[in-house]
Amino acid sequence: MPSIKRLRYLVAIADTLHFRRAASICNVSQPTLSGQLHELEERLGVQLVERSRSRVVLTPIGREIATRARKVIADVNDIVELAKYGGAPFGGIIRLGVLSSVGPYLLPHLLPDLHGAYPYLKLYVRERGSRLLLEGLDEGALDALLIPLPVSGTDLTSVGLYREPFGVVLPHDHPLAQKSAIERQDLAGETVLVLEAGHRMDDQVRELCAQHDARISSDFEGTSLDTLRLMIGMGMGIAFLPALYIRSETPKDANVVARQLRTRPPSRVIGLVWRRQSARSAEFAVLADLFQRTLGEKVPEVTPLR
Repeated sequence: MPSIKRLRYLVAIADTLHFRRAASICNVSQPTLSGQLHELEERLGVQLVERSRSRVVLTPIGREIATRARKVIADVNDIVELAKYGGAPFGGIIRLGVLSSVGPYLLPHLLPDLHGAYPYLKLYVRERGSRLLLEGLDEGALDALLIPLPVSGTDLTSVGLYREPFGVVLPHDHPLAQKSAIERQDLAGETVLVLEAGHRMDDQVRELCAQHDARISSDFEGTSLDTLRLMIGMGMGIAFLPALYIRSETPKDANVVARQLRTRPPSRVIGLVWRRQSARSAEFAVLADLFQRTLGEKVPEVTPLR
């Protein structure tokens, strides 16, 4: 059987495609790493790496084994962390991946209660897009994710935490800003700003606009929620933005106002996702329950899912 140490060397090679840098990451000499990789190839009976003076390339089977090795290493790291703290819940580090449209506006509500309940937990937070977050979870670089549901993958466990409506954000001098709530028919003829392609939260907005004769702006797409808010403030259109973002950011900007859509506003479900075989699955289930209770007690803008 290949050793965990040799699998770590292979993953370092896959990540760097450079023997010297991989050796530095693994804190060994380059000849040691090269020799250990050769022994791994002999043990497995396949060539993992193509070597030349100018470059290092993984073979197709080498790439596949490196991908699986990341998962093995992640599981081993979970077990080590679990044993290190004697099975006590929430000891050590949890590497949590979050979307930029979720983390900054959700975590300030959750972390004080989390720290109060588990003061020895260390939470490492990484913001990325959904695709990169799921890749990081799959490869073991992340332990759990806070992302929109549903997610695909039979090897993943997900728990819905809350449903978050989108509110309508308008320029402060827009005629609709005088209304206490926006009717769906009010959207007719409006220019609606959305995030650039690839953001799932826009799917419902596009469908809503198609139903009520609003025009999706094809000339200007935002790269972030803040970008959309700034464009709204300049009179370039209106937008549907998540309730927690509205709570956090729109009161600071005198150029925009937020209003609710009176009936059936678009929404998204945010959930906690982790690998089904994770050694910390029981902890993540407890974490999901804690988050749901905190949201129900402190964040009226969203609907907890219990």
